[in-house]
Amino acid sequence: MPGGLRIVTEHVPGVRSASVGVWVGVGSRDEGPGVAGAAHFLEHLLFKATPTRSALDIAQSMDAVGGELNAFTAKEQTCYYAHVIDEDLPLAVELVSDVVLNGLCRAADVEVERQVVLEEIAMRDDDPEDLVGDAFLTALFGEHPIGRPVIGSVESIEAMRSTQLRSFHQRRYRPERMVVAVAGNIEHEHTVELVQRAFAHRLDPAAGPAPRREGRFRTRTTPTLHWSNRDSEQSHLAFGVRAYGRHEGDKRWPLSVLNTVVGGGLSSRLFQAIREERGLAYSVYSGVDTFADTGAFSVALGCQPENLGTVAALARGVLEDVAANGITDAECARAKGSLRGGLVLGLEDSGSRMNRIGRSELNYGNHRSVSETLARIDAVTTEQVDAVARTLLARPMGAAVAGPYRRTRDLPVAVRRLVEN
Repeated sequence: MPGGLRIVTEHVPGVRSASVGVWVGVGSRDEGPGVAGAAHFLEHLLFKATPTRSALDIAQSMDAVGGELNAFTAKEQTCYYAHVIDEDLPLAVELVSDVVLNGLCRAADVEVERQVVLEEIAMRDDDPEDLVGDAFLTALFGEHPIGRPVIGSVESIEAMRSTQLRSFHQRRYRPERMVVAVAGNIEHEHTVELVQRAFAHRLDPAAGPAPRREGRFRTRTTPTLHWSNRDSEQSHLAFGVRAYGRHEGDKRWPLSVLNTVVGGGLSSRLFQAIREERGLAYSVYSGVDTFADTGAFSVALGCQPENLGTVAALARGVLEDVAANGITDAECARAKGSLRGGLVLGLEDSGSRMNRIGRSELNYGNHRSVSETLARIDAVTTEQVDAVARTLLARPMGAAVAGPYRRTRDLPVAVRRLVEN
């Protein structure tokens, strides 16, 4: 569109719904240290009022059609979305666009929503699994913006002012940074007309799409160990290494296969070794986070405090075995089948389709069909997975722990050894 706004749609046969997402290429990574949490705070705030709607008006408009209106903030993007029946697509487009483009950052609303965000931080702190997830990325990336929690801190949220949030909104939320993704029982031309009408007052013909976020990850910090003292019945641990950015396409699917083999399902090595064979943990899994120029491969688990040392040693042993000896052809085939099934079954509704096409356009500027993606998965070889494992798992580890440990030396030796290089 004029002004750099991009619109991408997908017609999904056999559904009576429509999902609309306005994706903004702005997230917590774009904040300075003094406004940590601003992107997430702003996401809350924009729903409070626009020039023509109050928060109650916004809520009633969506409730009246039985729809869903929500948003989420991540490290590198924010998405505002609505899910409605197909005949209410015009309302969904108009309402989401109004919130994103015209949301007011009134001082009175900031004070109200500040307390809500502080409650959200408190809720995160009460959930050791969430707390450790944030702390792990801090341990891995240090003071780099990727290492800071999306939600911010109590100190930064308490210090945030309406002028800062208003400036963040005006400077960052520009059409050239946005993608409107719509999926469901919709027509492309009709959708474009609706979006053009909603964005008409903000489209600058002289502007073009903002360049995709790329670059090269740089930091002088090395991964370390973070711990939180919690008087809890369980200890939670997350540890892992820096991985690949999303533009390193030749590594993406071998890493996904590796992740599935190591901790992606009931037959994974971690699950079998720690839960099934020894019963030492209820929850144990691995995961991958991918950003423009870096990423993370991690293992997360929760267990009784007295078992943490044993479980940490077992989990590290699984990674060391994979790095040294690779995976089997049978494991590779099973993991690829799991990824194929998960991909297809995860795209059975218009919301997941909207997420797929919105992320693809914002992050890559291209669109790979499901069949093409399945072919990429099928093409992964055991040798490719082994090569990724050898390289990745030799990197320095970062770790985060939450549990009844008052001092670092109270942590089990096996946990402290995770970060010894």
